Amino acid sequence: MSTSVSSNTLTPQFIPQAYAGDSQEPVKPPRGRIDSIDLLRGIVMVIMMLDHTRDFIHNAVFRFDPLDPSMTNPALFFTRWITHFCAPTFVFLAGTGIYLQFARGKSKPELSRFLLTRGLWLIFLELTLVRLGVTFNVDPRFLMMMQVIWVIGVSMILMAGLIHLPLKVIGAVGLIMIALHNLTDGVQVQVWRGPGSPVPGIGAKLWMILHQPGVVPIDGFPSPLIVILYPLIPWIGVMAVGYVFGSLYQKKPSERKLWLLRIGTIAVVLFFVIRGINIYGDPNGWSTQGRGLIYTALSFLNTTKYPPSLLFLLMTLGPAILALAWFEAGDAKPPTGLRKFFVTFGRVPLFFYVLQWFTAHLISLGLHFAFGKQTAWLFQTPLDWFGNPPTMGFNLVVAYLAWIAGVLLLYPLCRWFAGVRQRRKDWWLSYL
Repeated sequence: MSTSVSSNTLTPQFIPQAYAGDSQEPVKPPRGRIDSIDLLRGIVMVIMMLDHTRDFIHNAVFRFDPLDPSMTNPALFFTRWITHFCAPTFVFLAGTGIYLQFARGKSKPELSRFLLTRGLWLIFLELTLVRLGVTFNVDPRFLMMMQVIWVIGVSMILMAGLIHLPLKVIGAVGLIMIALHNLTDGVQVQVWRGPGSPVPGIGAKLWMILHQPGVVPIDGFPSPLIVILYPLIPWIGVMAVGYVFGSLYQKKPSERKLWLLRIGTIAVVLFFVIRGINIYGDPNGWSTQGRGLIYTALSFLNTTKYPPSLLFLLMTLGPAILALAWFEAGDAKPPTGLRKFFVTFGRVPLFFYVLQWFTAHLISLGLHFAFGKQTAWLFQTPLDWFGNPPTMGFNLVVAYLAWIAGVLLLYPLCRWFAGVRQRRKDWWLSYL
């Protein structure tokens, strides 16, 4: 899920003086889109909508974790697992887009101001319009839900300062955060578990914002609740590494492709090696499953997203970077066909992200109403479900059909808005 800085720019020809170190003044390429980046972003956005559609429609959403090898089946597991690629790719490419804005000619002070205001804007949207699309409810007791847009917003605000450091320092900060944050997995604070349970203290609340998901009442229940799904660490590091990664787009295409292949392959190999050792990199190790070899493989792939473990990020960003190398072959000519379809979504990430919540929610409402199923829960928040989860949903096939319908409904709108952004250069369009 997500948005990203979408001003990804690239000169189509090799620049002889292209970036080769820690220069704070990269060569400024002419304005233009990098279709391979938009293509990858568009694909993962469409996949993201599958996950959100499943949340509103599938009949097992409130019954068990689709990634639990003891409860799931392969079709449901991979329906959820494939969506793991979305958030890391969004955040990573957001960092890449920041660097490309700098390379295009925006000064560091200008870029810092933009990141500060864009970050605050994203946090505001997360707490208002996105929340409304998720819940169709304005109950003040459910104060806010900190998801991927919140974490991108905060990360952008912090990047406003980080971009003034040398690239090597920014990269080191990001990689250290990604590689070592699992050393703190043993630090677990008391979380709120519902009415009657103790309210976490200030220190515990701060730790949940940084590294441990949880539900936090401001005071005691039923005071307003904050749901923290995306703690900040290591997402800040993912954006920082994505920023440094952006410097590769000032290299000769053949040289850049080689770097992409190397980086992606190393990440994938590291995932299999570290996961196979089963000691570090994820708070939940894999185990042999009594249901058969396929379920043992599912256990191996079931890494932790909240917060994203080192293995989760290697598993997702490695293939994403390899995909960028593969997609780059089409950058020499305007996108057509299926490539154009996905590139369109990738050029308007925030616009699509907000609309897909409302679209998936409305499709679910229409289906539940048409088939005489309960609809009240679609206007409620989790506060209304304590001890009484709603009875809802359809089978996985219906969820897939609803997802396809939603994507097709949004395509004309996204194509229209992408055209507006291409024709007009109003400052406010950079915030959408």
